[in-house]
Amino acid sequence: TAYLKTSVNPGRAGVFVDGKYVGPAGNFGMARSYPVTPGKHEVKLVDPRYEDHTATVDVTAGKTTKLEHTMKALPEPKGPFGALRTPVPDKYAAVYVNDHYYGHAGEFNNPTQKLLLPVGEYDVRIEPPSGAPIKQHVKLEDGKTVLVK
Repeated sequence: TAYLKTSVNPGRAGVFVDGKYVGPAGNFGMARSYPVTPGKHEVKLVDPRYEDHTATVDVTAGKTTKLEHTMKALPEPKGPFGALRTPVPDKYAAVYVNDHYYGHAGEFNNPTQKLLLPVGEYDVRIEPPSGAPIKQHVKLEDGKTVLVK
């Protein structure tokens, strides 16, 4: 076994190893590392407010490899905005909007934590590490919140 750590800004960026979501980058910084098989792996960092970043890392058996990266910010979206909330049991379940990763459920699960998106219609998918995904088509209206559960 080999291990991967991340030092990514922003720490909430999603980490995908060989196409599989493993959690937010902040989870694999100081205290934890992600176990991987030795060899080359594609690591993709995704945050809707930043440009995606993909890197190839070569990890060695018994060693820890650290990926460091500062993501480049995108222009801020224009309103009006509606909001999504994701009050699901697994706070690290990946949240996808129109098949693009937006964060994990714990970031958008209470009245003070919502995902703001421009008004419109969206396909939302929440994928827990185990169990069936939750899929819902939503229509966001100005100043209103939709629950996805």
